[in-house]
Amino acid sequence: MARKRLTGNTRALSDDWEETLRQIRTQTAVDFTMTGEEKARRLRELEADPVAWVKFMFYRYAKYEFAGFQKKAIRRIIGHSDGNWYEVLSWARELAKSTIVMFIVLYLVIVKKNKRCVIMASATNDGARKLLNQYRAQFEANERLKYFYGNLIGDKWTEDYFTLSTRVSFMAMGWGQSPRGVKMDEVRPDVLLMDDYDTDEECRNPETVNNKWNWFEQALFFTRSISEALLTVWTGNVIAKDCCVSRAGNKARELAAREKPIGNWDIINIRMVDIGKPDPQADYQFGTSVWPEKNTEETIDEVLAQVSLASGQKECFNNPVVEGSYFKEIRWGECPPIGKLKYIVSYGDPAPSNTTGRKAKKNSFKANFLMGLYEGTLYVYTGYLRHVTNDEFVNWYYYQRDYV
Repeated sequence: MARKRLTGNTRALSDDWEETLRQIRTQTAVDFTMTGEEKARRLRELEADPVAWVKFMFYRYAKYEFAGFQKKAIRRIIGHSDGNWYEVLSWARELAKSTIVMFIVLYLVIVKKNKRCVIMASATNDGARKLLNQYRAQFEANERLKYFYGNLIGDKWTEDYFTLSTRVSFMAMGWGQSPRGVKMDEVRPDVLLMDDYDTDEECRNPETVNNKWNWFEQALFFTRSISEALLTVWTGNVIAKDCCVSRAGNKARELAAREKPIGNWDIINIRMVDIGKPDPQADYQFGTSVWPEKNTEETIDEVLAQVSLASGQKECFNNPVVEGSYFKEIRWGECPPIGKLKYIVSYGDPAPSNTTGRKAKKNSFKANFLMGLYEGTLYVYTGYLRHVTNDEFVNWYYYQRDYV
């Protein structure tokens, strides 16, 4: 048989894959000198604690110490995996949401053995395959998994569909594909992973958002068995006011409010004042890193300084502010003479604080702006915005009266 000739692009992808496997093998070296008894005892200890199991099996992959919210998510999802559970992880960029979910799923299929049919769904089939390949690479090259659990590679082993020797299947699927009839032996899908499902372009079209949401709720969700437990996990930050992640989050909140909660929406920003109460504006101004072991205050400052406030709010604080969505057109130029206006308004927005200097950094700004409407256009004549005492805030009204 003639040997298949690889194209340049195919050869590059193959080389990348082999390098990925090589790195995993190197990073998961194992001590082969353990006796059978020591090996069994060590495995029992690890399997009893999911976080310890993850840190050992993927010790270089999980190279930073887990943050509290990550440990809590691992234990929460695994703890509810025997029943129906609907989890939405709206964690900001660089908080390892997809990686944490991978650790959870690997624990469920290898240790708990309560999940057998996993579907990874994304915006495109290519995107889903790339995400699923991270799982496949661990089964193929992780030396620690091999040492403790043997060869897990099954009889099907492709980029978009593979099985384990333990009769567990993984399938990649882009939205719009037909998932009907998917099974592993007699087992219908019992894990749905929705990752990178929203895209910026698609979220600008309400009809597309509706179509994608309906595909998930109708075509994909009901591949499950009604009588068996299903774990649904969404991972993605909120990139638009109306997107599938925010719809899923609202559904998770409804499920969390039931007498027997079966859902959770976890919103974590890159910085937060209170880890339990996300507040994009307060978190941006006064929050501290939620994962300081990885993201230091200095590096967060440097990253946010290089982008607009709107971009930082969207990607790091789950707040999709669209510049120009409130005032569609803002121009700098001359305002009409005040005498031509029917009314002019001095609008003030006070803050509860009465401090200045360093102490004021933990409090809100006070503001006062002089505005008027002329022939359908809103004009801003002058204004003040800073940390000041209440006395100075009151003085602003007098300054603006003098200006008029």
